[in-house]
Parts: sequence; C-alpha cells; structure tokens
Amino acid sequence: MSEQYRVVLTTTDSAEEAEELGRGIVEQRLAACMQIVGPIRSIYRWEETIQNGQEWQCWIKTTTDCIERLTDFIKIHHSYDVPEIVVLDITGGSPEYLSWVLAETRPSST
Repeated sequence: MSEQYRVVLTTTDSAEEAEELGRGIVEQRLAACMQIVGPIRSIYRWEETIQNGQEWQCWIKTTTDCIERLTDFIKIHHSYDVPEIVVLDITGGSPEYLSWVLAETRPSST
C-alpha cells in the first residue's frame, strides 16, 4: 500500500514563495499538504561559485501518480532556474494519514 505515497522536497529563497508554491500545489490537489521548514542554511556550487544562502525547505506529501504533474507545476511556478525536486518513497506510516493523503490528491467530489 505505501508504495503509492511519496514525499517531494524542494527549497525556495523566501517564506513567501514557499507559501505561494504550497497553496498552489494543494489547491491543484497535487499534494495533500506541504510543510515549510526554515530558514535553513544551504551551501552549494552554482555557476562555478560556492554559494552560502538562506532557504526554506518544503516537504510535500503526495502520491506516485501526482509526481509528474507536481514536478511540472514546481518547474513552472518556481523562481529558481533549476529548482530542487527530490522524490522520496514513503515506506510506511499511519494508514489513516496515508488514506487522507490519497483522498486529498483526488478530484473534489463537490
């Protein structure tokens, strides 16, 4: 059962962008929820320079069948040229919570 559930990670450069991205993702039912953690410190190489910056990490709870549309949404609505999009398997969890994730990523019945 749990093989159909995923967590997608991305980061943004502001809390406001993270909130806007999360609202759009949840409104489009591409995920059941998104948790925003931050600020965090990120150190990475970009365009041949070591960067050290503040970011907000986004934990997006979704299902396998939403991954492609979610990835497209992030790429379109993200301010980064190459946004982080990492997909992690959920290998277990509360059956009630996972059922909620599944229900919230399905078309609305209203």
